[in-house]
Amino acid sequence: MDSFEVNKILGAVLFTCLVLLALNIAAGALFTPEPPKKPGYEIAVQEEPGAAPAAAPAAEQPIEQALASADPKRGEQSAKVCQTCHTFEKGGPNKIGPNLWGVLGRKKGTEGGFAYSDAIKSKGGEWSVDDLAKFLANPRAYAPGTKMSFAGLQRENQRADMIAYLNTLADNPKPLPTAAAPSGQEKAQPQAAGQAAPQGQSAPGAKPSPPPGQAQVPAPAQPQTTSPGQSQAPQPGNPPSPAPGRKSE
Repeated sequence: MDSFEVNKILGAVLFTCLVLLALNIAAGALFTPEPPKKPGYEIAVQEEPGAAPAAAPAAEQPIEQALASADPKRGEQSAKVCQTCHTFEKGGPNKIGPNLWGVLGRKKGTEGGFAYSDAIKSKGGEWSVDDLAKFLANPRAYAPGTKMSFAGLQRENQRADMIAYLNTLADNPKPLPTAAAPSGQEKAQPQAAGQAAPQGQSAPGAKPSPPPGQAQVPAPAQPQTTSPGQSQAPQPGNPPSPAPGRKSE
């Protein structure tokens, strides 16, 4: 095979490659897909009609009302989960948390020998019933940055029982606040003198009114009769009238 035949074969191969390359470029220019604006796939989810909105959580009652039915014995049982970090007896040692004897009414961050976090020391004041209720519900929400990792007591009656038990850990337990009267209940006030009585009822001492549709008829006057020759007795305060045919002197 001479060189001329070889050149024709190489030229044909080169031409074929050029044609394929041109076709590839043309096809890419014509059929290039448009890139998505956001990566991923959009999934259409059909919403169920008539879905009721989620009910709002019921508002919790004040801790004073929950304390009215609190039981220190139940609180002592709930406090067993705290024995890993706290002691409850008088003069007990500090553990991961401070000793809790006399905690109710104690100034915050003052238990001797325990290194409190700045979040507790910055609170100031004494541990009141309201403070303990908020701390037991969510310690990290009450004092952000506290060292206590306890998740909190979710039920309010549990917190009330715990506070009632902590109140017993003292030489002289303090009286817990009484429950406030529920709103909407008011004592009946006595009817003031001169106030109109309700419809259908008569005021004390008043004469009964006639039934509707019936007019009130006055009682007939009683005639005063005197016997012949007898003068009528004078009424008190009125002078006696002279008899007919006689002149008054």
